[in-house]
Amino acid sequence: MFWNKDKLFCDINPTTYKISQEKEVLKRHLQNLRSKESFSKTHSETLLGVVVTENSSDMIKKGKGIDPVLQHNKADNIRLSANALDYLIIHPGETFSFWKTVGKTSKRKGYKDGRVIEGDKVKPGIGGGLCNLGNSLHLLILHSPLDVTEFHCHSDALAPDHGERVPFATGTSISYNNVDYRFKNNTHQCFQLHIYCVGDTLHAQLRCEEEIPYSYRLVEEGHCFRKEGDKYYRVSKIYRETLDKQTGEVLEKKLVLDNHSEVMYDYDMIPKDQIVE
Repeated sequence: MFWNKDKLFCDINPTTYKISQEKEVLKRHLQNLRSKESFSKTHSETLLGVVVTENSSDMIKKGKGIDPVLQHNKADNIRLSANALDYLIIHPGETFSFWKTVGKTSKRKGYKDGRVIEGDKVKPGIGGGLCNLGNSLHLLILHSPLDVTEFHCHSDALAPDHGERVPFATGTSISYNNVDYRFKNNTHQCFQLHIYCVGDTLHAQLRCEEEIPYSYRLVEEGHCFRKEGDKYYRVSKIYRETLDKQTGEVLEKKLVLDNHSEVMYDYDMIPKDQIVE
């Protein structure tokens, strides 16, 4: 067998991909051992008094080309991980790590095959679908004074939009354990996650001890779909605005994502009026 030297080792075949994946997992374990970060690990079922922000989302998507079995499995995976995150306290100076909190997903723990993204392909994989949970967390943190310290993105055009477009409704990538989602509490007070499921709806709350004098909002500019070669991409710029709660004045506007996402669903489902040549 000849190895095409233009190919990365991980792209040769499924075995080399797995080897590369395990190497990255080991590297992150070593980094964690050497790290001086203090990771959040305390849970308290007594909820902190102030709701900073909250969101909810349907865990099961329906549509052309969407496997309903993988969708229901995804919902079960999210329920398991939500239980691990619920009531977590992030003290001042602590860092939250998704994978340090949730741990490795496995069949033994009850995780099932859901949708995962490898390269530019969507395929079944154990624990798949947790990116939806990552999206909910990222939306919470972007609407708070907490600082995102690790964020990875994949396409946020995995399925057609239903209703009003919500930036970061999809697109947050997590994969055990080297593709993590992390944020740090650099404030003077404790924050708490309240993550739970009712039916097929995921609910996410961020709570704290004292009122915050600021509010936050996401603004998307230049949103459209564009054909590049034989593929379509969603493009836009997403900003976070920090506002004074009393006056409504915009105190800061910061670019949080220069979006360039490959469309992963049937191109016929792209709204024609949103395509720019």
